[in-house]
Amino acid sequence: MISNQRFIIFCLLLLPLMGSAQGERKDKTAVTYEEIYDEPYSVNKLFIHLQPLYGEVFATNINAGFGLEANYYLRDKVDFKAHFRKTYSKSFYDYARDLAAKTSDVDNRFEVFNYYEFGFTYHVKDFDESSKTKMFLYKNSYKGNKWAARVPLTAEVPCKVRKIYGARLGGIIWDSSTDLNRVMESQGLSYSDFRSSDGILLSDFTTDANLFTNISSRGVYLGGSMTWIRNVAVSFDKFEAGVDDLILTVFADLMFSPSLTLDNLVYTPVDANSGLPILSEQRSYDVSAVNLKKFGFRAGIEGKFNRQFSWAYGGEIGYRPSIEGKTFYALLKISFPVFGSNLDYGVEAFGK
Repeated sequence: MISNQRFIIFCLLLLPLMGSAQGERKDKTAVTYEEIYDEPYSVNKLFIHLQPLYGEVFATNINAGFGLEANYYLRDKVDFKAHFRKTYSKSFYDYARDLAAKTSDVDNRFEVFNYYEFGFTYHVKDFDESSKTKMFLYKNSYKGNKWAARVPLTAEVPCKVRKIYGARLGGIIWDSSTDLNRVMESQGLSYSDFRSSDGILLSDFTTDANLFTNISSRGVYLGGSMTWIRNVAVSFDKFEAGVDDLILTVFADLMFSPSLTLDNLVYTPVDANSGLPILSEQRSYDVSAVNLKKFGFRAGIEGKFNRQFSWAYGGEIGYRPSIEGKTFYALLKISFPVFGSNLDYGVEAFGK
């Protein structure tokens, strides 16, 4: 028993020595570098993003699909953004519309999820300061499994970083189908809360129908952002050149939708004996009893690279103006490819 305890103590004392030995790498030597460029203000003016896939967990309607985005930078004073996305189909992936197509008992036409956003960011303060960046040290001989199995070394390089404090303003338009039964449950509503123009209650005909409707929003957002831009490249002795050209933005916005509407329900009762719809009793039922929330908030992050051909990413989380209790959302989007251009195609001409 005593010998076992001594062996365990010996192993515990040996662990730090083993870790120290493993931490000493033969290739961990000082490197020299030469600056190729360090120009955070020399970035492309136009970026076009193709987004083959985005995913959004939205309490009103879970959805996924494709999108298109464009960014334009004007004279270091303001940058503009336009964004569009929609689902590929109801089965991939427009959850509420797919569920409505399979189970709905109403006669409404259900909307595809569509989202449009356009706005600008004014550069309240745009400046640069000294900073540092870490770059991975890479050799062509590290390709394949050798690179995958290795913990890469990094070198810290001084550089300039451009910082932009921005004020954001823009508009958001979106529409979607949604499951009204879930809304009724969360808001404590019943079928008797929906009334036609002639005073007939929906509960006079059904108390268990699957109800779906459409929601549309027209709103604005106002907020602030912080952007970091590095655009530096160096050549290393014995290693491949290193580049850090990331344009990273974090933002937070307040959202307000003065135009937030739900479509009325169109319901046709079914004859209990024949199972056929009674067309003479088809009515439109008002859904104004459903509470809507017109204010919202979001925070997000976006990153892209200052190259002619690259990729980008973005994410948001918050509460979007929508049906009360169904406003939470979380979004992730990936852009590939992203095309960048400085829109400068002129060349000097000299006479012979």
